[in-house]
Amino acid sequence: MIRWLWKWVKRLLVVAALLIAALLAPVGYVEVACRGGDPVAGDYAPLLPPQWHRAEGRTLMTYPEWHIVHAYDDYAQVITEGDPHDFGYLRAVGGFWGSLCALSEASPPHGGFDWTTKQTIYVIGVSFTAELMLKAAYEETVGRFYTWRRGPGHSALDILSARQARDYAAFLQQTPWYKWDFKADIAEQAAATQGTPRDNERRLALGIEFSAKAAYAGVIEQAVAGVGADALRLRMVVQATPEQVAGLAGVDLVETRPEGLVLETPRYRELTGLMKEMAARGVEFTEIAGNDDIMLTALAAAPLPGALYAKDRQGYGDTRSLLLMKVADLAAFLRENGAMVEHVHDY
Repeated sequence: MIRWLWKWVKRLLVVAALLIAALLAPVGYVEVACRGGDPVAGDYAPLLPPQWHRAEGRTLMTYPEWHIVHAYDDYAQVITEGDPHDFGYLRAVGGFWGSLCALSEASPPHGGFDWTTKQTIYVIGVSFTAELMLKAAYEETVGRFYTWRRGPGHSALDILSARQARDYAAFLQQTPWYKWDFKADIAEQAAATQGTPRDNERRLALGIEFSAKAAYAGVIEQAVAGVGADALRLRMVVQATPEQVAGLAGVDLVETRPEGLVLETPRYRELTGLMKEMAARGVEFTEIAGNDDIMLTALAAAPLPGALYAKDRQGYGDTRSLLLMKVADLAAFLRENGAMVEHVHDY
């Protein structure tokens, strides 16, 4: 009996080791195959004081986390009309590691990626990969069976879970994921269920998923509280008159210098909308967070020329392109292509 148990323990250990190796393989690939050379110190002389500088390479490094936000949005779009098994889980995972590889290759002229930031991105990427592979394994088997049993029409919890997924994706554009109220989603599903087999299956599967995320979110929130959250505001230098920036929500005029106005603004999703409005008012950007290069994502029918990386969006029928440009060229690009600009990646 002991020999039999030990044999199965060894088999489980081998399977676990293979799974861990598979999850870590993309990290090894990025480290070995996606090096763009040694980091190069830029020759740009910042106008802002050092306490308002952010490493230029972070404009590139912010994207992988946003890829996850976009993946949740794609998922919500797909399940609004279809079902969870229609979503390309492998495509979403491949997009994360593919974009990270391209950005790693492009990073050396912008100071490269510091190891601490890369470790964080690797942890996030491995977690994202594991989450989606587990979800794919379930939705392609048990989930697919219950959609077949349900028939072509969506159940009450199919409709509700699609709406919750859309709300979650929108929330992530400005707020860290661990602040989302997963327990409220569970309660809402319990109240909305109509007791059909599909509703019961969705309630159980999503209840387990959301309960696990709620517990993990509590751990992450405590960890962030211990080390401190990232700064929520940044400073930039612009060519404009005080009248051109007056009345912009959340924007403070700090000082007027010979090189231009120094503004303090919100970061993340709010910043993209503000910069579009500023460009429309005729404002020109000179420096952002001590840097003269910045990346943005744009949506179009096909990959845009010069893109660092491009990937089709699931459920939308268009393509997301990552574009790196000079800060001084940003305002003109926003004025000409503002409708297609999805997000300006600050640092």
